[in-house]
Amino acid sequence: MAGTPYLVDSNILLRWVKPDHNDYPLVVSAIDAILRRNDVLCYTSQNVGEFWNTCTRPLDRNGYALSPQETDRRAKHFEEKLRLLPDSLAVHEEWRKLLVTYGVSGVQVHDARLAAAMRVHGVKRILTF
Repeated sequence: MAGTPYLVDSNILLRWVKPDHNDYPLVVSAIDAILRRNDVLCYTSQNVGEFWNTCTRPLDRNGYALSPQETDRRAKHFEEKLRLLPDSLAVHEEWRKLLVTYGVSGVQVHDARLAAAMRVHGVKRILTF
């Protein structure tokens, strides 16, 4: 990987594709600064799942109330620009190890999977809020 790799968290992806979000200018500025340094922005299939969940969820449940078709269009916006960290047996095994070693429970299970992907793929930085 050329440059320093960063995992882009789902909360960044959600703001990046919604120009009317209050944090959109900050997100665009951060992404542009990282790319100007020739660093690499990455995502996982889990990020896409979290993104899809929020985009298609109703407004009254803190979602964007988008159709699956519009969500797909917006997901392609970042999928074309970022590098996918693929799922693998190594990611699964690292995730299981983290769950047991650190007694992970509840919603932190999802974050542990992102941490496992980062460890396996050598990504040491995350762009998040």
